Formats: sequence, C-alpha cells, structure tokens
Amino acid sequence: MLKSLDLSITILYILGILVIGLWAGISHRRKSKANAAGEYFLAGKTLKWPAIGLALFATNISTVHLVSLAQSGFDSGLLNGNFEWMAAFTLILLALFFVPFYIKSGVATLPDFLEKRYDRSSRDWLAVISVVSAIIIHIAFSMLAGGIVLKTLFGLNMYVSIIVICIITAIYTIIGGLKAVVVTESIQTVVLLAGAFIISYAAFDKMGGWDSMTAVLKSNGEMDKLSMLRPHGDSSGMPWYSILLGYPILGIWYWCADQTIVQRVLGAKDENHARVGPLFCGFIKILPVFIFVLPGLFAYTLSKTGHLDISSLGLDDKGHVNSKGIYTLMITQLLPSGLVGVLVAALLSGLMSQVSGALNSISTMVSYDMYQRYRPTASDKQLIRVGKISAGIALIFSLGLLPLLNRYESIFSGINDIIAHIAPPITCVFLLGVFWKGASAPSAKLTLWIGSALGVIVFAINKLYPESFIGHIPFMMMAFYLFCACVSIQVFFSYVYPVQHTAESAELYWKSPWEPLQGKAWSGIGNYKFLSAMLLTVTAVLYYLFR
Repeated sequence: MLKSLDLSITILYILGILVIGLWAGISHRRKSKANAAGEYFLAGKTLKWPAIGLALFATNISTVHLVSLAQSGFDSGLLNGNFEWMAAFTLILLALFFVPFYIKSGVATLPDFLEKRYDRSSRDWLAVISVVSAIIIHIAFSMLAGGIVLKTLFGLNMYVSIIVICIITAIYTIIGGLKAVVVTESIQTVVLLAGAFIISYAAFDKMGGWDSMTAVLKSNGEMDKLSMLRPHGDSSGMPWYSILLGYPILGIWYWCADQTIVQRVLGAKDENHARVGPLFCGFIKILPVFIFVLPGLFAYTLSKTGHLDISSLGLDDKGHVNSKGIYTLMITQLLPSGLVGVLVAALLSGLMSQVSGALNSISTMVSYDMYQRYRPTASDKQLIRVGKISAGIALIFSLGLLPLLNRYESIFSGINDIIAHIAPPITCVFLLGVFWKGASAPSAKLTLWIGSALGVIVFAINKLYPESFIGHIPFMMMAFYLFCACVSIQVFFSYVYPVQHTAESAELYWKSPWEPLQGKAWSGIGNYKFLSAMLLTVTAVLYYLFR
C-alpha cells in the first residue's frame, strides 16, 4: 500500500495533467478557429518534430510496456527488446517512404489515404479495423496493465480505479483535441522516462552492477538471457529468423499504417518536421531495452540471490512464478517513500498517454471516415460533436473487454498475438500501394477482406485447438505466412483486375527507389537522410553487441 506522501504526489500529478491538458486544448482553439475540425483533430497542422517524436513515443509506450516488458525481462531476458530496437527500422521506413505521401495528399486519416490510392471500399474497411484495433490494443490492454498496477499499490478494485483515471483522461482529450493530447504526452514522456531511469538505477544498485548480474546468470547457465537473437528451436518461440521475417509485418502496420500512431505525423507543420519527428522517436526507442526490459532481468537475478522477495507473486497454472506484478513489486521493495509516488505517476503517464492518443484517433476516424461519408455537408461543429461521442462510447466498450483480455498470461504477448493476425493484409496493401504501380483498387479491397478473414480463422483455430498444427506456429512466423498469402492475393487480383489510376493515385507511389531521398531536407544534423543513416548504424551496432 502507498504511504500518504506517495499518494499525494500521485493525485497532484493526475490533477496537474488534467489542468494542463484542458488549458492547452482550449487556449489553442481560442487562438485559432474555435470550431474548426482541423484544429481539433490535427492541431491545425502546427506540430514540430520534438513534439511529434515525444508524442509518438508516449503513445507507443504505455503502462503495458512498463509492466509487461519488465515481466518479459524476468521471464526470458532481453529477447522482447527486439520490439523496441526493430521499431527503428520501421520508423525509418515511415520517415523516408510513407510521410511524403501522407503530407502531400493532405489527408486527415490513413483510411482517407487508402481511398486516394485505391478506392472508397478500402477506406471503409481500414476505418473499421483501425477503430476496433485502437479499442482493443491501445485502450483495453493499457487499462488492464494500469489496473494491475493500481490494484497492487492502492489495494483498490481494479475496475473502479481504472474508470476514474480513464474518465480524467477522457475529459481533457475530448475537450482539448489533438493539441491537448500532444502537449500532455510530451510531459508524460519525460515523467515516464524519469521514473523508468529511477527504477533501473535502483535495481542496478541493489544487484551490485552488471558483473554481479552476469555472474548469477552464468552460475545458473542462463547467459542466453542477455541475447537478443536466439537460435532455432529456442524455447521462447522467437528465434532470430522469426524476428527478421515477422516483426516487419507487425511493425509496418503499427508505425506506418495505424491511425493512433501516425496521427501525430499528420498534424506536422511541414514535411521535414513530419520526417524528423519519427526519426527522433527512433533514437528514443533505443532506451526501453535498458530501462524497461533490463530491470526485469535484474529483478530475476535479485530474486535468485534473495535480495527481492517474490513470494507474494504466487504461481500460475503451469507452476511458474506469476510475474505479472514484478514491476510493482520492484517499486515497493527497492524505492523509498516519495520516489514510489514518482514511479506511480510515471506508470499513470503511460496509461493516460496511450488512452488519450487512441481516443483522439478514434474520434478522428469516426468523424471523417464514417460520419462524413453519410453526411458530406456536416459542419465542423457536428464533426467535433460526433468525435467526442464516439470517444466516450469507445472508452465504455474497452472497459467491457478487460475480463476477457486478462486471461492472457503475458500482456505483451497477448497484444502481439492479436496484432499478428490483424496486421498482414493492412501491411500488404500499404506496402504494395506505395512501392508498386500495378497494385489495383479491386485487389486491395479483396486483399483486405480475404486477408482479415484468414486472420480471424487462424486466430480462432489457434485458441480453440492449441494442439493443432496451426496452434504450434509462433505468432511472429504466423504473421509472416499470412503476409505472404496476402501479397499473393493482391498480386493475383491486380492482374485479374488491372490498375486504373486516377490523376491523384498516380502521384501516390514511388517511381524509383531513390525518389524518396530527393525531397528537400534541412542542412546539417537535422537532415533526415543523415539522421536515418545514423539511426540505422546505431541500431546495427547494438544488435552486434547483444547478438
């Protein structure tokens, strides 16, 4: 249970974020057109690269990551850090290949982009899938992780505490729009990183340093926990080739084609800010392995030496330590009063930033991609009202999913398991649409329909018949196999129904591989080409060191 000082810090932080969020959103809209939909949903396209990079990171890193990456570090070592470092490659893809088309086409949503490149049917399907995935992946799973933390620390009912936090988040998100989301996310990123550094140092200090940790691992024959790239047959089900083949399918959907993430880029001031922002986020994404995953590994070695009491965690159905609560256990056992409150604030930052970002993207898609289709003459005021109502409904629906999602042993694995079955058709139509002139509108529509149906069927078989052949395929490889099937479907139907480009769609694919590098760039260190090469080099060196 938290002491009064920690509880006071937590409450003051929540109220502070509420006030700042309301002030940022309302003041921005007063300075501009009070009821302009573009101001509400896209912050009037005034965002600069630091805010975009920080907001991208904050929307991505939620309480789920703090809780579940520490859990994965405890269970399997640094392996799941691949989801952080591999993101650098997909963020480079976003900056170099996708951003120019998103900015040039002037779209407010990614479904809108698909309509310009393909047709209305593709837009409708992506809008529905994007709203559903935002509710499940970005909101419901974040609520679940936050609920576990709040239940452990406050002793409150998980659902009651989550409802209170989410209502506060919804207030400033629904009233303030994207500007409020980005301003609060920037603050929350700083708080979240500060909290993560604190717990990392506390675990490092308690363990007695890196050498002491590796000595424990060596004595237990578990040095493979420090490896990011595992051999074939590894018990984790994630050998190096599954990461190489499977992650790009998940990552391109998540970072390049998911409205909740990319909406920050769509609100950029210009193309250079839109390109440098994701690259800035890519450099920040190096940190989570050391401040989110590594503390979990330190917790594992601390428990082996008796410096961390994990008896309260209990055992799961398979007789293993139920490590879901390892992060909160570290907070309460390794930190003094006062710092515990700061860490709780950091955890709530992750929850609030994830939920606020998802609610804003849902309201944008429902207003632009659904409501405006049937009411093309709708006023900005009507669009904003519909967006606010849809955000409230999404929040309520997400709460109803919590008992179902809580069945996953690992929250992080649960998220990626679902993404692996959602992402392949979307990744396929975006990639082929941008890189292949011949990708036709009918082929995209059929790929989205058939690919999504395949994903649902395979997911259902996996859950209903876990001992079947399909049930034994790791989710990363399943994502790759589904993607290959989707590519085959789209290529086949592109020849059956040849492409008929409009004047607009003819400008939304690359004519040559070098064309993306010919756009205007800032001089010096801010040049997106230099930053891309630098990020690529740094990530490659890190993989070599932790291979």
